[in-house]
Amino acid sequence: MNNAHGGNIYKLAAESGCAPEQILDFSASINPLGPPEFFRPDVSRSLENIAHYPDPRAERLVRTAAQVFGLTESCVTAANGSEELIYAVPRALRLEKALIPVPSYADYENACRLAGLEVNYPDMDETADFSPDYEKLRAGIKPGMLVFIGHPGNPSGTAMDKVSLLRLVSERPEAVFVIDEAFAAFCGDGFSLLPELPQNAIILRSLTKFFAVPGLRLGLAFASEKNTALIREQLPPWSVNSIAQAVGQKILTETQEYTKETLDLIKPLREKLAGQLAALGLKVFPGIANYLLCKLPEGKKPVYKRLLREYHIAVRDCGSFKGLDSRFFRVAVRNEDENDYLVNSLKQVLNTENENKTFFFKHKMKSLSLMIQGTCSNAGKSVLVSAFCRILLQDGYNVAPFKSQNMALNSFVTADGCEIGRAQAVQAQACRLAPDVRMNPVLLKPSTDTGCQVILMGKPLANMEAKEYFSRKRNLFTEVKAAYDSLAADYDAVILEGAGSPGEMNLKKYDIVNMNMARYAQSPVLLAGDIDRGGTYAAFIGTLETFLPWERELLKGFLVNKFRGDAALLKDAHDYVENFTGKPILGVIPYLHDMGIPEEDSAAFALTRSCAKFGKTLDFALIELQHISNFTDFNPFEIEPDVKIRKVRHVRELGNPDMIIMPGSKNVIGDLLSLKERGMAEAILRQVENGAWFAGICGGLQMAGKIIRDPLGLESSQTETEGFNLLPLTTVLEADKCLSQTKAVLCDSGEKVSGYEIHHGKTVYPSVNLVSMRSESGEAVGFAAGRIWLSYLHGVFDEDNFRRQFIDMIRLDRGLKPLGKVQAAFDIDEAMNRLADHVRNSVDMDKIYKIMGSKA
Repeated sequence: MNNAHGGNIYKLAAESGCAPEQILDFSASINPLGPPEFFRPDVSRSLENIAHYPDPRAERLVRTAAQVFGLTESCVTAANGSEELIYAVPRALRLEKALIPVPSYADYENACRLAGLEVNYPDMDETADFSPDYEKLRAGIKPGMLVFIGHPGNPSGTAMDKVSLLRLVSERPEAVFVIDEAFAAFCGDGFSLLPELPQNAIILRSLTKFFAVPGLRLGLAFASEKNTALIREQLPPWSVNSIAQAVGQKILTETQEYTKETLDLIKPLREKLAGQLAALGLKVFPGIANYLLCKLPEGKKPVYKRLLREYHIAVRDCGSFKGLDSRFFRVAVRNEDENDYLVNSLKQVLNTENENKTFFFKHKMKSLSLMIQGTCSNAGKSVLVSAFCRILLQDGYNVAPFKSQNMALNSFVTADGCEIGRAQAVQAQACRLAPDVRMNPVLLKPSTDTGCQVILMGKPLANMEAKEYFSRKRNLFTEVKAAYDSLAADYDAVILEGAGSPGEMNLKKYDIVNMNMARYAQSPVLLAGDIDRGGTYAAFIGTLETFLPWERELLKGFLVNKFRGDAALLKDAHDYVENFTGKPILGVIPYLHDMGIPEEDSAAFALTRSCAKFGKTLDFALIELQHISNFTDFNPFEIEPDVKIRKVRHVRELGNPDMIIMPGSKNVIGDLLSLKERGMAEAILRQVENGAWFAGICGGLQMAGKIIRDPLGLESSQTETEGFNLLPLTTVLEADKCLSQTKAVLCDSGEKVSGYEIHHGKTVYPSVNLVSMRSESGEAVGFAAGRIWLSYLHGVFDEDNFRRQFIDMIRLDRGLKPLGKVQAAFDIDEAMNRLADHVRNSVDMDKIYKIMGSKA
């Protein structure tokens, strides 16, 4: 973690008044991609082999390097970083004079002076961007001189063209040239002098900057056999440790794809950042590597200290370089979000007009945040987010939930007609907020095994197969970030939710919901595991092993969720995890029975709530569809003492229910055909003929009709499909999707009900006598006849009085006395308070607040 300021990241942190991991280090020029994938679990395994075959002179690594660069082994030296080679070369050659064009890397001078060389410093011209000047160098180089040239230069990032550099070397054969290519890999194919190796040249390469592991220390020198032998004499055995040797082997042989990805990334990032910095009035030198030298306008004060103390950004102050002064500074090219943060911070420091200041800057500096991720789906992330939202609300924070991408069967419609995940609507209730589309900018609603409908900012974007969706994620992430920025600007704190597991290697490259989102929000992460399933501690460790260094920094600890038993028995496991990972267990949350709020969204549903039941209950059979949606519509029945609700997937499970419930579906026609193929449709109709009630919501309403037409092929290649024909209704699927919160009136009693509509279909009916429910605008949103009851309103059973009247209607038909008054209140606000108390008492909130940066 050494820093180019001559100090280290810990000194910088002390100067800025923050923790080391909070420093955004633009002074260290390493690859913004982070280390290659192999650098994590694979390296530790390869060390086992190296331990059995020690290699004190790194001969195997030298052999591999020689093969890769097309040279002989006697021309290659491996060392503890190119820095060790810079110091070894002057000692090895024992020349008397050196020439170092300036500005340049300070250790060239230090190495020469320690070896007793007299050093000349020809100044390179600022108007030529400090590139090495062929004519000036040619005139200044004398026989017996040692010449250091950065290719590209540091800090300028510029370089002499390859042809001119080779000509210069050949025209001065009695001088020795050290060509430092520490950053050459960032400059693309054809930039390096290698495999050309003039007899009077020593070419240095760093293997760790490009691969983002500078602390590992690994460098190579390529030189004539004579000079190589002299250099090797200056190096001790075991100059290169076994870990560096293992990584070096892989860097040299297994990084072609990583190299291409880096080069494709660096150039556009560098060009965009250069343009942004120039727009601030800075002179930006045209660097070709992964850093940029900048010069402040006349009259502007140095920016280094203010950036560090006020914004926790470290840049390289270049005032100590020969030929430069305090107006010059160097910045690394980092990822796009961090570059934007640097630019916005510099705007403030330079007092530049900033009328179009992005929300990125505002939320970085002002909003508290915490992200809950999980070791798997259904680890309890959604419920924990609700809990932390309510805890912060209770503690006086104006807090909001956020999940960038949610794959959910259950959705909700906001007041302005936008569709979001049901879980985010519940989390909004935890914050006592109206659901807001910014809380869930991307919603995926599975329609087939490999495809889904993509909802962007509350509106249908398209039906996509997985491959197409992945190809468009980068563009969607732009929308996600804008939604987060806007939301974070409006609230004191944001509690973010991840999805699935952050350790799924096949998804990390395209991630917009787990660690990449946490990095954008600069949000600390807690990883939750469901110990009720088992394997939680192994999952904690295994997930962390897949993380890059920046991901490890964002992860602050673990939460053990759904525990049954004595938490004191877990101490040994907790000690082991903390010793192994360096991350603490911050809470053990006991299993909470009957929590009273909906479970998290997932690709499968379960009925999880219960209450004490009467001896005689009504039997409700909820049909489990392959593409079921909004199954939470029927959660309120679970808390009724006179109702038992069960899910039914197979014909043999149907039995003789009092009521059959057909829920919504994301693929109505596909699920209808499946029911027919499985014999379930026939079994349902038989039960209805025998007197069972049938209730259908949304897609269930459409299935209950006579015909479903799909002229646009939205769900099927069949343009027309027969329904159950329980009521003579015809539904036509249309491109426009109905998304609305709806208030309605029951036609027979005048009672008011409410819910929300999410459907493509428009249903036509032959007689007004079939209409049982109308919206305030007069639209038919419900139909009924005999024991058939249908509605387009999701959430209609949440209202306690209506639900009781509905159940009593069935009780009366079944010869049971109506209960007449509400038996259970479906009120999740009190449930939220209970959940918050449960979680608060089970976690270390003081530490969690500290992690979030709060003084609460």
